[in-house]
Amino acid sequence: MEFKDYYATLGVERSATQEEIKRSYRKLARKFHPDVSKEPDAEERFKAVAEAYKALGDPERRAAYDSVGSGHQGNQEFHPPPGWDSGFEFSGADAGFGGEQSEFFESLFGRHAGAGRRAQAPQHANGADHHAKVRISLADSYRGATRSITLQVPQADAAGHLTLQSRQLEVNIPKGIRDGQHLRLAGQGSPGTGRGMAGDLYLEIAFAPDPHFRVEGRDVYLDLPVAPWEAALGAAMAVATPDGSVELRVPPASSPGRKLRLKGKGLPGNPSGDLYAVLSIALPPADTDAAKAAYAELAKACGSFDPRHSMKEAPGV
Repeated sequence: MEFKDYYATLGVERSATQEEIKRSYRKLARKFHPDVSKEPDAEERFKAVAEAYKALGDPERRAAYDSVGSGHQGNQEFHPPPGWDSGFEFSGADAGFGGEQSEFFESLFGRHAGAGRRAQAPQHANGADHHAKVRISLADSYRGATRSITLQVPQADAAGHLTLQSRQLEVNIPKGIRDGQHLRLAGQGSPGTGRGMAGDLYLEIAFAPDPHFRVEGRDVYLDLPVAPWEAALGAAMAVATPDGSVELRVPPASSPGRKLRLKGKGLPGNPSGDLYAVLSIALPPADTDAAKAAYAELAKACGSFDPRHSMKEAPGV
């Protein structure tokens, strides 16, 4: 995916104030509006300028864009880093433009681009709901936890420069919560006006990447390396899970890719998910004379074994 330098599109510096960004947008929008411009690519330029302003004209989106945009240049291949949007608090405000956005824009702001901005607040109105994405460990879902989280709230200061204000919250993580679920924190959104009630804060839960486990719904998968003799002869072993160690029996004559199911050992729930150990064969290195001799004996004992037998039956071989 191509990285889009929205600052370059609007012709402003990264240190520009919100007012400078707005002025540049208005100037370019008039220049490239398809109804008045004679430029051959006016429509595409107008769309690009509108998208850039939609990203930078809102302090919340601008802060999120800046967090992943520093160091990138236009026409570079770009993939949002995992967890790029965690910890940013959004109010869901929209810059006011409809239409389709680029793949790059949607990859960054797709979840936050749908709400509209209220033109004028009434005398008494409830505050806006906020939302943020937070990452937790898989173990927190297995056991439940209380965690202190820090959220970054983008704001424009008196001079129009973008700043980030931090706030900390104590959050109870319920046991069995799934990736993508939301927690509602009542009254933690924007304050109301007049006698209006404060909005709520919705936290979208995401699991932090784990080097050993992956999650599908409530089921949890573990890639489990076993020695060749354990796969061939069978073995009993202790296996670490997010909720502690469990005993697992590998049946004899197990092949790579075989799934061993531990019922009810996935994410807690009603019902709980399962944990699947997916076997892989780990080969010991032939780095000593004894190991080399053992491999030679294995080759003699299994002389009729041909690991490429199926390839010889393939068409054209």
